[in-house]
Amino acid sequence: MATVSIQDIPENENRSRLIASSNPTRERRRCSWKPTSKRLLEVAETRILKYINTPYEGKFVDLDDENKLWTVTFNPEATNLPLVMVHGFGGGLGFWAMNIDALAKNRPVYAFDLLGFGRSSRPRFSTDPQEAEEEYVNSIEQWRQQIGLEKFVLLGHSFGGFLSSAYALRHPSRVKHLVLVDSWGFQKKPEEFEFHVSLWIRALAAVLRLFNPLSGIRWCGPLGPFFVQKLRPDFQGRYSHLLPDDTVLNYLYHCNAQKPSGEIAFKKMSAMYGWAKFPMIDRIGLFDKDIPMTMLHGGDSWISIDPSFETKQIRSDCYVHIEEIPDASHHVYADQPDAFNALVDGICQREDEKLV
Repeated sequence: MATVSIQDIPENENRSRLIASSNPTRERRRCSWKPTSKRLLEVAETRILKYINTPYEGKFVDLDDENKLWTVTFNPEATNLPLVMVHGFGGGLGFWAMNIDALAKNRPVYAFDLLGFGRSSRPRFSTDPQEAEEEYVNSIEQWRQQIGLEKFVLLGHSFGGFLSSAYALRHPSRVKHLVLVDSWGFQKKPEEFEFHVSLWIRALAAVLRLFNPLSGIRWCGPLGPFFVQKLRPDFQGRYSHLLPDDTVLNYLYHCNAQKPSGEIAFKKMSAMYGWAKFPMIDRIGLFDKDIPMTMLHGGDSWISIDPSFETKQIRSDCYVHIEEIPDASHHVYADQPDAFNALVDGICQREDEKLV
């Protein structure tokens, strides 16, 4: 595993320096259209991580196929049950910034960038949705083996929740508790859904399906950062009390302006309008009965809570707890971080007690 040092970024570094580089001639020649690079993504992430007080170590973890998962371990010397956090679509480990200090207070917390996202490798995934899912599961298992984890609490948000569920289905002995945060990919696509939308919406959706989900950010070229600012001002609002100016928006841009990879796999695994081609609800009965599940939802999220209640019904003889956090959207961990942190920390502490 190759260790990468994380250099501190001066407090007064302004936005122009984030879009330029410490070696501007080289970076501008390489990224003449898109003002991004791996180095600028690293800088953007580092600016977020420096607002976290917990000691951490960052490294690239080698996988069997020469791919690498960028991983940051917080409070690595702690001995309680580890917590592994898996981000959602278009994200990266930096988005856990408001959760780490609370969750890593008494335990090691592992956060990594999913394959095809953030600073991890961006390979070509299979065009078969089931094979692409298996590639993700294999990458997480290889990562676990390289890190040396035996058992852990596994938490996934959105697309990360879907992949965490797929991992727990195939490697149940490793997961002490599965925490799904507004998980994507559980609900089936209603057969009658297309009949309730107008023809022009269906036509527009058909056209959009020809393109990768994040291609607009790259098409904007030098206007990409401005495009992200106008499209997602909600992110800056969520993190404004922790991160100054447009730090988080800059990170969001550089995460998603890189070479498309994970977004292509997500597209292959998705049905029209964002449902999974192979919904997890169809497989929930196959889960190991000994894996407790907690399903967290934002009260104002676009993700339906109904599949969670269906899961609880299917797994009636297993532990399934459903929690809805008021005044929180899909990004419940950032909208209501204190409530989220308290719930997740409580889960981890209860699992600690079982090991005593």
